[in-house]
Amino acid sequence: MTTDWRPMLTLFSPQEPDRIVGEACRVLERVGVLVENEEGRQLLDAGGAIEKGGRHTIPENLVRQALATAPPRVVLYDVRGEPSCDLGGDRVHFDPGSAAIHILDPETRRRREATTRDVVRLVRLVDRLPHYAAQSTALLASDIPREAGDRYRLYLALQHGRKPVITGTFRKDGFAPMREMLRCVRGGDEALAAKPLAVFDCCPSPPLKWSDLTCQSLLDCARAGIPAELISMPLTGATSPVSLREAIVQHCAESLSGVVLHQLVRPGAPIVYGGAPSAFDMRHGTTSMGAIETMMICVGYAQVGKHLRLPTHGYLALSDAKSPDYQAGLESGIGAVLAALAGINMVSGVGILDFILTQSLEKLVLDHEACAMALRLTRGIAQSGEDAVELIAEVVRRGEFLSHEHTRRRWREELSIPSAVIDRRTYGDWESAGARTAAERAREEVERLLAREVEPALPSAVAAELHRIMTDEARRFGLKELPN
Repeated sequence: MTTDWRPMLTLFSPQEPDRIVGEACRVLERVGVLVENEEGRQLLDAGGAIEKGGRHTIPENLVRQALATAPPRVVLYDVRGEPSCDLGGDRVHFDPGSAAIHILDPETRRRREATTRDVVRLVRLVDRLPHYAAQSTALLASDIPREAGDRYRLYLALQHGRKPVITGTFRKDGFAPMREMLRCVRGGDEALAAKPLAVFDCCPSPPLKWSDLTCQSLLDCARAGIPAELISMPLTGATSPVSLREAIVQHCAESLSGVVLHQLVRPGAPIVYGGAPSAFDMRHGTTSMGAIETMMICVGYAQVGKHLRLPTHGYLALSDAKSPDYQAGLESGIGAVLAALAGINMVSGVGILDFILTQSLEKLVLDHEACAMALRLTRGIAQSGEDAVELIAEVVRRGEFLSHEHTRRRWREELSIPSAVIDRRTYGDWESAGARTAAERAREEVERLLAREVEPALPSAVAAELHRIMTDEARRFGLKELPN
């Protein structure tokens, strides 16, 4: 049984991505990038870039050389060394949106600062939801010194989850302990490079700037062979042109400058072409992550990334709503489907509300159903080779098809079965079961999943060593013991 045609969405003609890349190269040659990191500036100087007035202009041949060495595929492995995410081609994977500072409290229905307990619950929940291929360091715990927040998020993800982790640094001194944790789990530098366990987000600042921190993270990843994920963030009309195509040109220029810096350190190091753009809302001064224009920018730049033969990433399946309501479902569901149809390799955003400020465990469960539907859509309609005429004639002869061998054999592979979060009962059955809303059903599902006993993923010695690494880091910033 085969699917001859996989449904795909593109927003540009086949020729347009090449024109966008050409314009982005001219932006780098004429406008250049501001690099605040000394090592980054030295790399560009040695590579043939030209410094003018504090900015480095990058010739197109340097861009093309970097693209020629960047690998078209990145595979991520879970803590046990099993492949989990194959980033390349049109393969689609989902992970939670990253770096929220609030959790939506299920009792008050209002956001509050997240604690260690909230982060652990989120990690364990994601681990139990099979349509999420990766964890992310999705919440920042408030009961740890902020200076140690980046490494602590990764520590909790590794201690309580099995899946690979999308993460990032907040400080230049954060990469070393985070790399040490990953090396501890994997068993050494060579094993970590051979089977990557994490991806580090590296974010240029629009327009066309690399801060000291984000550039250092990019260079550190390349040197260690740990995949880096470029997160360009044009805000239409605020830090980029308001028109979508020109915002994508700026996104491309910022991302290509990152590819150059990265590949100058170590040609062939793994890198992902990603982003978190926003259609800036002129009325409220907010970054509208759930706007259809934001999604269109993501789909558009992903088409450019595929043209460049790079793995792709996008921020979709998230919402600007403040609770898991109709708006949240509308924005997140559309985003999940568009990302899947565009073939974006890593899609970050599930669970996210409130302009990436708030995570919701209930929304994580609801979004899991949207992702399941989106992934089913990518499988398309199977071409089975069966005789449709004879099957339909059989329906007419029998008067029903429920008991037919064809139905029993095929229905599970043709029809996806949602969890109890999705209600498809009659009105009477729904009413007799308590007439609960989707958010209420999701809250019950969160607790049901978290009550399941799961065998620890890490050997006790590895878990103990992770604890030691993190405790030493916490003590550097005045915390004697980690939160319980």
